[in-house]
Amino acid sequence: MAIDRPQRFDWRRLRPSARRLGHALLAVAVAGTQLAMPVASSATVGRPAEAAGRVAPFVAAIEAPTATPAPTPVPTPTPAPSPGPSASPSPTPSPAPSPSATPSPTPTSSPSPTPTPVPTPTPVPTPTATPFPAPSFSTSITTLGSTVRFYGRGWGHGVGMSQYGAKGRAQAGQKAEQVLAAYYKGSTISTIAPATPIRVLVLAAYPAPAAAPLLITGRGGTWALSSAAGATFPAGAKLTAWRETKTVDGVATTRWRAQVVAADGTRLYAATVTGAPVVRPLQSSTVLQVNTRTSDYDRYRGTLRVLLAASSVSVVNTLGMDAYLRGVVPVEMPSTWPTQALRAQAITARSYAAYHLRPTKKWDVYDDTRSQVYHGTKGEMASTNAVIAADPGKVLLSNGAIVNAVFHSDGGGATENSEYVFVSSTGTPGTKIAYLRGIRDQPASGLPYDHASPWFSWSTTALTRSQLSTMFAKDSRTAVGDLERLDLRRRGVSGRLYQVVMYGSAGTKTVSADTFRAVYNAYRPSGSAMLRSNLFDTRPLPG
Repeated sequence: MAIDRPQRFDWRRLRPSARRLGHALLAVAVAGTQLAMPVASSATVGRPAEAAGRVAPFVAAIEAPTATPAPTPVPTPTPAPSPGPSASPSPTPSPAPSPSATPSPTPTSSPSPTPTPVPTPTPVPTPTATPFPAPSFSTSITTLGSTVRFYGRGWGHGVGMSQYGAKGRAQAGQKAEQVLAAYYKGSTISTIAPATPIRVLVLAAYPAPAAAPLLITGRGGTWALSSAAGATFPAGAKLTAWRETKTVDGVATTRWRAQVVAADGTRLYAATVTGAPVVRPLQSSTVLQVNTRTSDYDRYRGTLRVLLAASSVSVVNTLGMDAYLRGVVPVEMPSTWPTQALRAQAITARSYAAYHLRPTKKWDVYDDTRSQVYHGTKGEMASTNAVIAADPGKVLLSNGAIVNAVFHSDGGGATENSEYVFVSSTGTPGTKIAYLRGIRDQPASGLPYDHASPWFSWSTTALTRSQLSTMFAKDSRTAVGDLERLDLRRRGVSGRLYQVVMYGSAGTKTVSADTFRAVYNAYRPSGSAMLRSNLFDTRPLPG
């Protein structure tokens, strides 16, 4: 799993959460993966993928698909070309995208087991990875002063495509194929059917009591309801559905009632319904509005399946893959960005979605940063519609399989290997994914491709050590009493932390960098700056 995704998006996406990456499966177990700034479900349009706060959903996880295979791709003969060095992009007014396609986890009240506290620090092995930016990170445990400020770079988990990096590469003259070849090592371009169905969860577990029923309206054209065989409903007619519960001899029984009322108030249909009735447009001009959603982004192409359960109702939007992308791409990346960056985003988003198809489940992806942000027809833009139409069905392959094309807002000059981001709750590196290799994201000479991002370099608000101790004491995974020292030496190839050891008056605990960041962001003082990625230290970063 958008630029504030531009906030993902991250996602996105990889939409914040337990995750683990496998060659055919990617799941994340982090508490704040996207840097807490991926694009959120109602994220502002025009931010790249981490989340509007998609930095917010930090550890929102990229949910791995089931064993069901993704659509069979039709390989094309030409592999994606290698990228060439180019100049850095100039800044734009749009906010930084937040990674959508892989949010990071938020702290939970039930902590994961942590090692037994030890009174004194013990030597730590040298990290497996050697950061290629050749930074002068600490080589010893850091003793905290009376006040602490963290300095960092980038926004999001740092794996796969950097949206600001893609923008910079496009401004430097690279084509989308070159951009994608840089971020997804060894990948090639192929195609799937543009109309491949995808199912998006757009409303989850809504109680729908009689006083506040589910409400769906057909707009712009006629529509039908599967439980009302043969009936055609006019534009403006509304479907309502609600629960009725009766108790007889101490046994509660729930049934669902539904009715359709025309715009003038005439009742056109009424019945008891069961299962999963489908609302279907009958004209190309028809869009379906889920009025019950609290978001303004509530109108959709395709069909709506109404999943009736004992105590709630959910709604799933089913439509063709490329129609779905129309409501994703301009939300995950500003539609005013260079065409080649938008092409790269479209191919990445399509690959991510196709990888996550789950035919044996009731739906495939979320409409928020747990996957990638989808705003339906209200999110569509003419410029990105044209970009999507120009590359119908294009996806990325690795060894013949569609890649889990996670992306993030801004890598801070470098992206990271999958195994150093999708780690265990205590920071043990995960599985190596061949196509998700970290790179130094800059030309042979010149500034990094993403240097124009507003979040390329950042720092948190200075807090007292006492404040930090109080913040981390609120989550049992990080509660160590009076926080005294931090071991910030375990880093991946980009310099991102994957594990943090915390030493305090009450003992020692080892956590993933995502958990550390998620707890910090969740309990930091109001108005103070957050940790936007795991690429940080207690002193300014080099470069």
